[in-house]
Amino acid sequence: MTDFEVPNPTKACSVSGRVLAAGEKCYTVLSEEAGKYVRRDFAAEAWQGAPPGTVAFWAGRVPASDRPRKPTFNEELLVDWFHHLAGRTEPDRVNFRYVVALLLMRRKRLKFEDATRTDAGDGVLCLRDAKTGARHAVPDPRLTADEAAAVQDEVFRVLGWE
Repeated sequence: MTDFEVPNPTKACSVSGRVLAAGEKCYTVLSEEAGKYVRRDFAAEAWQGAPPGTVAFWAGRVPASDRPRKPTFNEELLVDWFHHLAGRTEPDRVNFRYVVALLLMRRKRLKFEDATRTDAGDGVLCLRDAKTGARHAVPDPRLTADEAAAVQDEVFRVLGWE
């Protein structure tokens, strides 16, 4: 459905190549390269901050491979993606940003203010960031419930929350 192919965690530091141990603190960076999203994991001692071109980054712990992972919801990561995708016109990016906006509305980070139409008749959600007060216009791609659920699954998969 989309081309948001981000590999699963490698459990290896992208700087040193050292295998990261279960429970060890690490950092993950998502960047866009040649139209694809690339994920890199860093050991804590190799972390020197987000490199140029970073779309989003977060800290976490390497999960134990023998126990199921409990997903955590990182609101700031979603906000980063929401801003990164602003102004993109590719249908998959528009769909992705719209679903991220809905997730942020569910978390009450974005507040619904109005729904308008462009001169061409396309729907637009007018949202306000509850934390910063910034206003955002989000094109409504008119996804069906099944399409929205599929894009939400893709958002969770890309961010490693599945």
